[in-house]
Amino acid sequence: MAKLEIATLGGGCFWCVEAVYLEAAGVTSVMSGYMGGAKPNPTYEQVCGGNTGHVEVVQLKFDPTVITYRDVLEIFFATHDPTTLNRQGNDAGTQYRSVIFYYSPEQKATAEAVIRDLTAEKAFPNPIVTAIEPATEFYPAEDYHQQYFENHPNQPYCAFVVSPKVQKFRKKFAERLKASA
Repeated sequence: MAKLEIATLGGGCFWCVEAVYLEAAGVTSVMSGYMGGAKPNPTYEQVCGGNTGHVEVVQLKFDPTVITYRDVLEIFFATHDPTTLNRQGNDAGTQYRSVIFYYSPEQKATAEAVIRDLTAEKAFPNPIVTAIEPATEFYPAEDYHQQYFENHPNQPYCAFVVSPKVQKFRKKFAERLKASA
């Protein structure tokens, strides 16, 4: 097996982002958490308060021989709105901003190239505002946030917000689904 790589992405509520990548072939683990802030070991309530500087993120480990970092980012951009500053739908605040945290110069260059390509293609009607920042300390979210959609598919937020994003992923990236998905 190839050496696993890490990607950490913020694209609004981590339940949405996590649910998509749990179904992606080559992704071996997905964990919801927080990154980018100043307070050590923040809680969900503190992050939601908007005063810690953290972003709700998912950290995923993936096998680059199965799914490339570019593929990971293409899924990311296709399943959230990278053109809205500090919000995704009704979720508003800096904790919901669109951000790619990179772990190497190669990841940074790939993220810049993907944004450049999407901008050139006019893939979105408005400019992409996704930030590209060096990874900092990752803090796992509380246990009840992990695999939230899988455990609560009928919860209203999951049914009306998360589920459509998962369906979009399944349709647009059918060839990228895990065999069991």
